[in-house]
Amino acid sequence: MRRDNHSSVSEFILLGLPIRPKEQGLYCALFLAMYLTTVLGNLLIILLIRLDSRLHTPMYFFLSHLAFTDISFSSVTAPKLLMNMLTQSQSIPYAGCISQVYFFLLLGDLDSFLLTSMAYDRYVAICHPLHYTTIMSQRLCFLLVIVSWVLSVSSALVHTLLLARLSFYGDNTLPHFFCDLSALLKLSSSDTTVNQLVILTVGVVVITVPFLCILVSYGHIGATILRAPSMKGICKALSTCGSHLSVVSLYYGAIIGLYFFPSSNDTNEKDVIVAVMYTLVTPMLNPFIYSLRNKDMKGALGTVFRTLVKH
Repeated sequence: MRRDNHSSVSEFILLGLPIRPKEQGLYCALFLAMYLTTVLGNLLIILLIRLDSRLHTPMYFFLSHLAFTDISFSSVTAPKLLMNMLTQSQSIPYAGCISQVYFFLLLGDLDSFLLTSMAYDRYVAICHPLHYTTIMSQRLCFLLVIVSWVLSVSSALVHTLLLARLSFYGDNTLPHFFCDLSALLKLSSSDTTVNQLVILTVGVVVITVPFLCILVSYGHIGATILRAPSMKGICKALSTCGSHLSVVSLYYGAIIGLYFFPSSNDTNEKDVIVAVMYTLVTPMLNPFIYSLRNKDMKGALGTVFRTLVKH
């Protein structure tokens, strides 16, 4: 759909996923099941952490915030995707599109900072176990979460304000299932040099630096294990860090695949598929990773079930 070059765009058309029309119903049911699993699974994690006093530790404090972020992150894109697939309506208002960009960036950045805080927690627990309680105080945990929120809000706000200053004339079709910032910049009629520069600069702060911090944390953890090699120590480290490493691999793997190996053609199909991975698949898998690989979570889940059966 194209508009008169002299009229400003009031809405965008989301082309959605590269799915044949006859398969829309099947994929709609699949994505609905994935979204409900994400919401219910992460809500269960939050509930278990709240109910079981054994889980009132820094690691699970960060995990509860990560679970809340995952629910919110999926909710930014999944409901609109499902509604468009059900109603065959692909439009989204300009204001709704800008809002979606803001919350998508905010929650995506927040995920990155929370994963970094969890990596630091694991570093202190394994490399400085005798000082763990002193270092990972309640005050520091709250401070890390507050700083994560402030940095995420600031980053998303900068991108959104710069985006809102751009003009959109003519073509209003986005080859995506949500309002992706890079897709919107390609569509803009204005000069996006400043936007691109800010993306590179802020991206270093919210993605690259946290990722390097995680790598450094696990480098120290690996060195600590090698200094005192024993199967018991290795097993303890794997049980402690395995879940977090799995989530980090999923999160940053999708980002690396999307931004470091972009599509070579103009169809953006690969970008859309990778976006499905980190907006729907990763948040859905996180509860399974933390519940199936974690003895404390499985113990808390068993306690809750036994309590419900008794009543």
